[in-house]
Amino acid sequence: MRRSKLLIHIDILRVLALHGPLNLTHILYRVNISATFLKPYLGFLIKRNLVEERPLSKARVAYAITEGGITVLRHSRELNSALPITEKENEIPQS
Repeated sequence: MRRSKLLIHIDILRVLALHGPLNLTHILYRVNISATFLKPYLGFLIKRNLVEERPLSKARVAYAITEGGITVLRHSRELNSALPITEKENEIPQS
């Protein structure tokens, strides 16, 4: 089953919150998404100040979650616990 854009954004925030600043390769392996798709998602999160770029060297960058990203992640967990919607509940019965 495909993940929604929202779930992919939440997965990126969750990975950065759990593992600290990571480079692009480590994020894409942990989130299970290709670099082609990951870059626009990171760009979206960076524009909204949920993730920040941290230079490691001249050519290397790490990505880290910001306080705003932690707040969004906390709210998503609260929403998920208040409305535990599972894939099984969303299935349409076959006749």
